[in-house]
Amino acid sequence: MPMYKVKPLHGAAGPLPAEQLPTCMYRVPCLHRCATPQEEVDPSLQALESRQEEILKRLYELKSAVDGLSKMIQTPDADFDVTHVIQNDESSPSTTNGADLDLMLGKDYGALKDIVINANPSVPPLSLLVLHSLLCERYKILSAVHTHSSVKSVPEKLLKCFGEQMKKQPRHEYQLGFTLIWKDVAKPQMKFSIQTMCPIEGEGNIARFLFSLFGQKYNAITSTLIDSWVDTAIFQLKEGSSKEKGAVLRSMNAALGKTSWLVGNELTVADIVAWCALQQTGSANAAPSNVQKWMKSCENLAPFSSVIKLLK
Repeated sequence: MPMYKVKPLHGAAGPLPAEQLPTCMYRVPCLHRCATPQEEVDPSLQALESRQEEILKRLYELKSAVDGLSKMIQTPDADFDVTHVIQNDESSPSTTNGADLDLMLGKDYGALKDIVINANPSVPPLSLLVLHSLLCERYKILSAVHTHSSVKSVPEKLLKCFGEQMKKQPRHEYQLGFTLIWKDVAKPQMKFSIQTMCPIEGEGNIARFLFSLFGQKYNAITSTLIDSWVDTAIFQLKEGSSKEKGAVLRSMNAALGKTSWLVGNELTVADIVAWCALQQTGSANAAPSNVQKWMKSCENLAPFSSVIKLLK
């Protein structure tokens, strides 16, 4: 028989179960922020790791590109003149005179293919107006100009930039619809299929699309040169500094000393975009001799001369 009877401190009769016994004397939070299975990794740390992996990937791709260029420089034909390749390409052109819009844009039964372009009247996309005139020489086009409610006023000459269609025909007799909407947008936007197509943004990209409707095909070198001149005209000649514009004019003068047009001996979208950029920036008067001669060749074509009237 015990001398003293003490009430159990753990509040239950019998021995304390083994699973409730403590495993350590003190619990201290982890100072080095190690992730336990119950904890989630810090999102900022994950973002930093992803950014590091992306940078390493881009560095690897850049290293591969530099290695490839170094191999090209070491080859005997690294400095070959592409003018000869372009002229060979033009001697056997694969241009389809009767370009089929159904093949290029897809067949849409019972509906007129309609191109809708949004543009800001404060910076009219002159190259698109030139391309519209050229397309009218190839196809039957139903043209229309509208004004969006975001624009307060539009000059009369821009409202009549497509001229007036004297002969009104039923809609189904046209091959292509071309609608220009003067709207307060940062860059020109184009949609061809309203339901399924994302808008194409930028004057240069829209000009490429419209020029492709002529059905002309070029080899890889010629296509690359055309794209390069289009980008140069938009980003350097039109939007660049005075130093960049001077460098572009010198490059154009050198290229036009070899060929009649910027790329080869026929008009391309590069000539259209570059000519319009010169007109809008006011650099035409300061252009070198070969560029001046080329500009006169452009202005001798009716689609270019009609755009000059808009600038007066």
